[in-house]
Amino acid sequence: MLDLPFLPFCVLLGGLGFVCVIFVSAWCQHWRGGFALDGSAQMFNWHPVLMVTGMVVLYGAAALVYRLPPAWSGPKLPWKVLHGALALAAFALAVLGLAAVFRFHNVHGTPNMYSLHSWLGLATVLLFSCQVGAALTPPTLHPGPPCAPRPHLPSLQWLAGFSAFLLPWAPAWLRALYKPAHVFFGSTILMLSVASCVSGINEKLFFSLKNGTTEYKRLPAEAVFANLLGLLILLFGVLVLGALARPSWKRPDADSPDSCQVPAPLR
Repeated sequence: MLDLPFLPFCVLLGGLGFVCVIFVSAWCQHWRGGFALDGSAQMFNWHPVLMVTGMVVLYGAAALVYRLPPAWSGPKLPWKVLHGALALAAFALAVLGLAAVFRFHNVHGTPNMYSLHSWLGLATVLLFSCQVGAALTPPTLHPGPPCAPRPHLPSLQWLAGFSAFLLPWAPAWLRALYKPAHVFFGSTILMLSVASCVSGINEKLFFSLKNGTTEYKRLPAEAVFANLLGLLILLFGVLVLGALARPSWKRPDADSPDSCQVPAPLR
């Protein structure tokens, strides 16, 4: 990744996410007939818009909250609340997006859950639902010294995540135990979200560009536009994953020797 300061990178990434939302909205409005709530094809159009906005753009923003240098010092609770709020907003949009496509399928007698895109998308949302609980786990202080041994639990990461979410104040050892899985699956969900969106765009083009319209293989204007949308979504996902992997942009662990590290400048 280019040696770009964090603030310009955030501006670039935010602009790219906004462009993705504008592109998918314009595609559905201009070529697919707009939006409705009556079970028609226009109701289906809410599905791609809500999924791209929630599962890609908002989810990517939630993933990068702790990379913001202001989050490196002071109380972690406000940033945890922001992280969780963005994750919940993304999840809510994803649920609405699923409701739109299922309603459309049921009204028109179209089978549900038969394509690879539908399997991948539903698996992504279900996996994401397991992450939301851990994302909102409130921080607390461990009663012992930083290097004191933590208790061990069986390797049921999702059970631990939901248990942590339901507890008013989860112990630090539980959060520390769950954190590696939460981080790993967080990046995995973003990759799956991008794959789901790109495969969904491709599937929609194959279904729509036939029977009296210019075929997909002829590359009409709608196909070019939607293909560009897929590339923009892919680029957004790659940049988010690159930012998550960059060591200099990671928040130092509270118990590590680098916990007093000065945040990277926002130049």
